[in-house]
Amino acid sequence: MFRMNPYAVHLGDRDARDVLSQTSHELTLLMARLGPEGLERSPGPGKWTARGIICHLADCEAAFAFRLRQTLAQEDHVIQPFDQERWGDRYRSPSLSAAAALETFGAVRRWNLALLDTVTAEEFNKQVSHPERGQMTFRTIIETMAGHDQNHLKQLQRIADAGEIA
Repeated sequence: MFRMNPYAVHLGDRDARDVLSQTSHELTLLMARLGPEGLERSPGPGKWTARGIICHLADCEAAFAFRLRQTLAQEDHVIQPFDQERWGDRYRSPSLSAAAALETFGAVRRWNLALLDTVTAEEFNKQVSHPERGQMTFRTIIETMAGHDQNHLKQLQRIADAGEIA
């Protein structure tokens, strides 16, 4: 399971759909806690800032949107991986605001959740291939999204907690 979904440990036994439906709200609360100064803090040297993490979540939601739709529409689909660190090089730019990232994330997530409402039980089991992770199902993509959300929400929580202690 870990090879197919490296974020499975973050999801645990939580329902992926529930996690996906709650993330935008949790991000909104964390952004308020962090405030402008907190959004520029990172969990450690060489790590993205809180703003960068939120930008990453917006980028990933767009990538997942494409993956979901391609998996449903195409037989024997092979997912296109991407280099998140290269994408993340741009997160240092102040023109990529956390507010715009959150707005983008929220809109695309709502659209992805609406898509999930149309997916049949058979489609949840549809096979897809990831060049780095091997064969998986549509359901695995959903579980990966949810575990990915949880991973980054935990990072943002730690950044917010550290700022309140300081």
